[in-house]
Amino acid sequence: MDIVVNAAMSADGKLSSRRREQIEISGPEDFDRVDRIRREVDAVAVGIGTVLADDPHLTLDDPERQQQRREQGWPANPARVVVDSRGRTPPEGRICDDAAETYVLVSATAPETRRRALRDAGAEVIVAGDDRVDLPAAVAELEAAGINSLLVEGGGELIFSVIENELIDRLTVYVGSLVIGGRDAPTLADGDGFVDGFPRLSLAAVERVDDGVLLRYTVPAAE
Repeated sequence: MDIVVNAAMSADGKLSSRRREQIEISGPEDFDRVDRIRREVDAVAVGIGTVLADDPHLTLDDPERQQQRREQGWPANPARVVVDSRGRTPPEGRICDDAAETYVLVSATAPETRRRALRDAGAEVIVAGDDRVDLPAAVAELEAAGINSLLVEGGGELIFSVIENELIDRLTVYVGSLVIGGRDAPTLADGDGFVDGFPRLSLAAVERVDDGVLLRYTVPAAE
């Protein structure tokens, strides 16, 4: 599977404030860029923290791009994927509406009542892992379901897990011209962090977008 991670962070590397509230870091040019990426992928993925904080829809903003997908024989919007070990995704949330197919990746610890509620809401529930989602196994299940390209939009815990499991192919990061601060504010890659064997990236391009900078990285092949 081709996996690209895309995120927007402040000049000091924060995805949002310590309150985990959505902050507008980029602008209209970058929003349109993200919409273009969504138009090309089979699915868009976020972690449960993003779902609970933002109630995202993860659909295309541009109706013309939706029509272009239909003309290619694709669904109008890419599928949506939530990485949610305990099955906390709200069945009434926008992520579970009928605008696009939704996959919720849970672990064996997710109560059956929550799994059933999500299925009743129309989501496809994939169980992978015991205490937390086994991401490589879940990605294999998604591939088996026909998803061959995935855009990961955050948050920091999910991005770290994607990097830690060596699933990432490319990384694009918009760096906005603001400072958020706070030792408890989420960063681009949270999780446990690395203490050695730090993953290396290769800087492919730098461009100015809105009032910030877009950094494009590729991931060197393992030696």
